[in-house]
Amino acid sequence: MLAWLMCTGLLVSCGSSKPPAAGVSITGSSVPPLHKDSSGVVPKTQLSTEEGQSVALYAIGLVGVPYRFGGNTLASGFDCSGLIGHVYQTQTPFAPPRTVAQLNAWGLEVPENKRRTGDMVFFKPVGAVIATHAGIYVGQGRFVHAPSTGGTVKLAHTDQPYWTRMQVSYRRP
Repeated sequence: MLAWLMCTGLLVSCGSSKPPAAGVSITGSSVPPLHKDSSGVVPKTQLSTEEGQSVALYAIGLVGVPYRFGGNTLASGFDCSGLIGHVYQTQTPFAPPRTVAQLNAWGLEVPENKRRTGDMVFFKPVGAVIATHAGIYVGQGRFVHAPSTGGTVKLAHTDQPYWTRMQVSYRRP
């Protein structure tokens, strides 16, 4: 398992790249211009497709790492926001905030039909004011997250009964 994680980390680090400038064409596709947030400020983050793929691959490689409340390192284990912070900091030039509430205001909101690999996924219990859990979307309805005390980082699906009871949203750094 450790050898697999190390190989995955090496492959991911070899495949990462900095995001291109807005409007630059990459193999025939155009990178959208930066959008302004509600205060009129252009966010300083915009996750490229390539970075999103690196984020997802690295996150999948962390499946099985122990959960630890407040954890944010591979050595200590992860809670959900610590997992997200670790993955984005190691695979992108972005430094995400630490808590789920802060992450839920970071980057740009993405409609479900526009979500893509590497986006953050948030879960808000019905009736709650804010999201209480988050993970990293890895494609085909699946996400990686650090779910609970005594558990490990897991790969899950948004169609599983527990998650279908939640309000789900997506954000892109």
